[in-house]
Amino acid sequence: MLYTRVWLLTVVLLGLLAAQSPRKPFPAPQIGQTENPPAEGPSNDKLAKAAYRNSLDDARKLLALAEELKAEIEKNDRYVVSMDTIHKTEEIEKLAKRIRGRMKQQ
Repeated sequence: MLYTRVWLLTVVLLGLLAAQSPRKPFPAPQIGQTENPPAEGPSNDKLAKAAYRNSLDDARKLLALAEELKAEIEKNDRYVVSMDTIHKTEEIEKLAKRIRGRMKQQ
């Protein structure tokens, strides 16, 4: 019983000492120094241009699919949706995620 109390008191005191120890701040970046220097060379520009063209193509496809979806929904008088319409919504979602992923990488 006495050993348990001594052990518990030791753990609590060590925890309090650890909580009071000064923490080192993160080093601030130096002026003129960036964390991630840009990659040099024409390959980065070529990749960026290719990603831009691909995003434009996907955006065109996205717009066409969205217009087709709108037309299909408007022509239906019922509250029932066809499987083709659902597949178009899934394709729209995939294109949007692909475009967003490319933009996050840049």
